[in-house]
Amino acid sequence: MALPVAVQVYSVRDSAEANLADTLRKIKEMGYQGVEFAGLYGLSPDYVKGLCDGIGLVPVSAHIPLDEMLADPDKTFADYAKIGCKFAAVPYVTPERRPGAEKFEDTIRQIACLGECAKKYGITLLYHNHDFEFTKVNGEYGLDILYKEVSPEFLQTELDLCWVNVGGEEPAAFLRKYTGRAPVVHLKDFHMSGKLPKHLYALIGIEEEEKEEEPSTFEFRPVGHGMQNMPEILGACIDAGASWVVVEQDEPSMGLSRMDSIKASREYLASQGW
Repeated sequence: MALPVAVQVYSVRDSAEANLADTLRKIKEMGYQGVEFAGLYGLSPDYVKGLCDGIGLVPVSAHIPLDEMLADPDKTFADYAKIGCKFAAVPYVTPERRPGAEKFEDTIRQIACLGECAKKYGITLLYHNHDFEFTKVNGEYGLDILYKEVSPEFLQTELDLCWVNVGGEEPAAFLRKYTGRAPVVHLKDFHMSGKLPKHLYALIGIEEEEKEEEPSTFEFRPVGHGMQNMPEILGACIDAGASWVVVEQDEPSMGLSRMDSIKASREYLASQGW
């Protein structure tokens, strides 16, 4: 058994910004069945829906900044429902909203409210983790607290299995822990030697601190080309009851372009019968 495979368009954001239609056609030609958006590049929901319909890609989900959702949740979810997205994900939270920080409890409450609003539009809210959610509060991971505090009716998981690994957990086992609550799973591979770089988020385009002077020991890789046990992870996706897997590679490596990187991921998954 294999699951349908989508790609996070953020992985090829330069191409998407220049020409979304051409980018989506290339994604389809690679064998991807769906896409997950991270912004619409100034294009209307109707236009984006038309592109997906015409090219034959399922608009699975969208990463939407939390502040954008909070500013006008009804318009936000109505727009993505118009495109056809069945899922919307909180992609990232700023330091003051993280486990143990001043706005963590407020953020949990806000996410619960957003999940309730999303449901009115036929959208299921997801939370996409990094590694900082594996900070413990009173002996419990912040990520587990979030999922314990918010009803599954209003929040499901979008576990990013690279960041689960970086956070100190075994990806397949952690995914299986959320069996029945893991409709969309992020497949992401990486390679690392030595210790993690101190300024890891610079690698995903977020400057929270000054850049590392020493060369990074961490790089994102195409799926199947890094340190992740992908056969085990793919089995866990099925065991957990996922509906979709989404390839994401924040930055290219191995001398490949962004587009070649997602092609390499798709080719690996095809070699596994996916």
